[in-house]
Amino acid sequence: MAGAAGTGTAPGATATGTAAGDEIRYPFAAPPAPGEAVEVAEGVLWLRLPLPMVLDHVNIYALDDGDGWTLIDSGLDTRRTREALSAAFAGPLAGRPLRRVLVTHYHPDHIGLAGWLQRRGAELLTTRTSWLFARMLTLDEQPRPVPEVLDFWRGAGMDPALLARRAVERPFNFADVVAPLPLGYTRIAAGDRLRIGGRDWRVRIGHGHAPEHATLWQEDGPLVIGGDQLLPSISANIGVYATEPMADPLGEWLQSCRAFEPLARPDQLVLPGHKLPFTGLPLRLRQMIDNHAGALMRLERHLHRPRSAAECFLPLFRREIGEGEYGLALVEAVAHLNHLLHAGRVVRERGEEGVWLWRMKT
Repeated sequence: MAGAAGTGTAPGATATGTAAGDEIRYPFAAPPAPGEAVEVAEGVLWLRLPLPMVLDHVNIYALDDGDGWTLIDSGLDTRRTREALSAAFAGPLAGRPLRRVLVTHYHPDHIGLAGWLQRRGAELLTTRTSWLFARMLTLDEQPRPVPEVLDFWRGAGMDPALLARRAVERPFNFADVVAPLPLGYTRIAAGDRLRIGGRDWRVRIGHGHAPEHATLWQEDGPLVIGGDQLLPSISANIGVYATEPMADPLGEWLQSCRAFEPLARPDQLVLPGHKLPFTGLPLRLRQMIDNHAGALMRLERHLHRPRSAAECFLPLFRREIGEGEYGLALVEAVAHLNHLLHAGRVVRERGEEGVWLWRMKT
């Protein structure tokens, strides 16, 4: 899912780079309504499904395989999403069968209905890590936050009143919006060649937003299916969680962006998981790298004295963070602090009440 703070250029605008033709453009001005579709290339339909949050949609794509369709991602398992998807099957997909659903990564808005579609006869394709994470999390239902999560929130400096309230509330559970995944799937991995929609695609893997996130790059063609790894105008959430508190997903994200740079061309049409399809991928990759480099510099200056992760929102996001965004902001703040720690640019120590306090290395 997208991050707590959007960065980059707003849809509908053009971001101009330093070289001729180096700019971001949005060839399709308006998204499809739920249940409808826009053809973005021959045999490639763009659909949009609703999400019950500030980022109120996820993009999915249907590719024409002749005897049926392959669907890229699936939306949440909610009544509204199932209705929108059913309307699309009956309408723009012309009642033809769904043969496969390919999931770019395990986050709920992308894998939520995959099991529902699988039970209706579709083959599920995804990376091994995505399938394992999703399968594990659908089986891990908790009525209250577990002690490890509470300790992580406390260590990040979560507001004590908010922590006390969340400690007795039912937390978000993956199974709330993800249909059970049947046992069995087809693995895709880095370098695989897939034949989908009459085109050959190469699987390229990114990390940082989600482990082993699949992107698809058309061979000898201009299409790139980016999921949440290649988004325009907003940042993908890059967070650290209690499951791996010392992780450095920001380092993995930056490494992935740099690995994609030699593959990127200005003419490629990127089909992202959110917002609008766009061209200008080389510039967008540089923007994503530069945005985080700037955030790290602001954060480092902010750590002239010890601060908790929760005290780092303003320099990172350059705006106030509300309670609805607090959780995403907190894990993203920890991710940036962890990256500085692993780079040897900051140190941390436990303060009162078990809160980690971070400061510049002297």
